[in-house]
Amino acid sequence: MFTTFTNTAVQGVLALAASAGLVAPALTFPAEGSDSGVVQAPAGGAALKHGSESCPEPIPQTPGSSAKHTMISGGLEREYILTIPAEYQTQSDWPLIIAFHGRGSTGVEVEGYSRLSDLPAVVAYPFGEIPDDDDPRRAWQGAPYSDPEVDDVAFAVDLIETLNDQLCIDDEQVYATGKSNGGGLALALACRIPDRIAAAAAAAPALYPETREGCLRKPTAPTMIIHGTDDATIPYAGDPARDLPAIEEWGEELAAASRCRTKPSTTRIGEDVEYMTWSQCRHGGEVTVVSVEGGGHVWPGAAAYSGGGHTTHTISGNDVVWEFFTAQR
Repeated sequence: MFTTFTNTAVQGVLALAASAGLVAPALTFPAEGSDSGVVQAPAGGAALKHGSESCPEPIPQTPGSSAKHTMISGGLEREYILTIPAEYQTQSDWPLIIAFHGRGSTGVEVEGYSRLSDLPAVVAYPFGEIPDDDDPRRAWQGAPYSDPEVDDVAFAVDLIETLNDQLCIDDEQVYATGKSNGGGLALALACRIPDRIAAAAAAAPALYPETREGCLRKPTAPTMIIHGTDDATIPYAGDPARDLPAIEEWGEELAAASRCRTKPSTTRIGEDVEYMTWSQCRHGGEVTVVSVEGGGHVWPGAAAYSGGGHTTHTISGNDVVWEFFTAQR
């Protein structure tokens, strides 16, 4: 249900859009004194709708808008930004993209720099929880600095069910993406709930041991990793001290577990981007690693600041993940 943005947050969204020369989607809010309450996650894992069914009405906000909502998951009040395409009323089988921010960031920020809201999809930008009073940086499950009592995988499932209850979402087109710590969670969902996530794509994902747990033991959803070779935060070559794998090696391990072709196909784009794709998989989804030579800890083609280091504009993150998602249909 709606909560109110501060003026600072609104100005931040508009500034991000302005910096890219874009027109930001309208932010909508309830009238003062509204008796709207917090949304409860559907109980009992209700069956999801397919596009052929009638759409629920009324919808939670005006098409063509971006608004902040809250819901209850795991006994906690969780927040998310929701964007609904202006053309929402024209079809009944909308894709859903869930985009997870990095550590210390917010759903507002990732919406601003990623430009995912420009895509023909419903997009949700959840907020991670603050671990404790000594560390106010929001984080996601799987990282050693996250709150061990918070189940973000369950939150993702609750969010999917809540949005299916409110909107016309095609449950065969539910996708996860994110950056850094949030990218790690997106890839973890491909491993843990591949029946709910059709594909996952992440920029500079933080692949901590808990994030990778179970990924090599059972079939996973199709996975894409976009990573800069000069990422100083989550190194492309890995970091043994934090048990972070080398990105290409992790791609190879995922592909082997999915029983894909052992030799990836490669495609070069411009002077700094290379795709490596392991396909024809017999026990899981295909795996793609996109390496950006000299790239930093960033969202490729970001419309605003997204992290430290060089940002390539040879590719745009929103276009790359969308092409990957739609190729899995």
